[in-house]
Amino acid sequence: MFGVVPKSIWNKLNPADENNMCSWATRCLLIEDGKRLILIDNGMGNKQDEKFFNYYYLHGDDNLEKSVKKAGYSFDDITDVVLTHLHFDHCGGSIKYNNDRTKLEPAFKNAVYYSNKKHWDWALNPNMREKASFLKENILPIQESGQLKFIDKDVELIPGLKFFEVNGHTEAMMLPVITNNGKTLVYMADLIPSAGHIPIPYVMGYDMRPLETLKEKIQILNEAAEKNWFLFFEHDPKIECVSLEKTEKGVRKKETMNLNEIF
Repeated sequence: MFGVVPKSIWNKLNPADENNMCSWATRCLLIEDGKRLILIDNGMGNKQDEKFFNYYYLHGDDNLEKSVKKAGYSFDDITDVVLTHLHFDHCGGSIKYNNDRTKLEPAFKNAVYYSNKKHWDWALNPNMREKASFLKENILPIQESGQLKFIDKDVELIPGLKFFEVNGHTEAMMLPVITNNGKTLVYMADLIPSAGHIPIPYVMGYDMRPLETLKEKIQILNEAAEKNWFLFFEHDPKIECVSLEKTEKGVRKKETMNLNEIF
């Protein structure tokens, strides 16, 4: 998760257990806008077999369905699902089995699913290094359902919701940029998966183009610090959001907060 950074350094940020594994979140974001209810990413889902989940030691009582219900909604209320990219831990919840487990179907039956053509084609024809992250059962049923729509990086999905396109982690990953009441939040997906990844050299070993990730981090972190944007972390086990400041060591986190403290 921290690439070339030595464990003796990163272990202070997110201590590993006896199996050399760290705890991570799959934190999604729900946006209410009038009659539209927009979900950004949806985690691993629950349709994979026991062997698959045994690799990841899932723990805790949280799940997406309970979280959506806690917000006062059901999956059927979701109108739009934005997929930052198609790695299984970001889009696995898109698809579920029907009641008798004979057919795969969209988990959000009334939603339009958004990706982009470049990333979609990349996911369907993966390189050998990234192949294990793209599972056909998470991807193909979206298109087969007729609910898939491609969007361009320059499109504003709703007023105040646009995207950065980045290519270091994977081809054409989309980072949602949400502006509301004069405040801007950037959903960092896997460009900066946790607060511990803010320092520029802290790049995951999963990234396809790590040098590109470095450039993208420098650009977005500096812009965010200059414009007082907040970052939202998908994988940090404890920290939801941070503000930033420029220091002698580069851009660093200034304050830590929950989403409801920003909006």
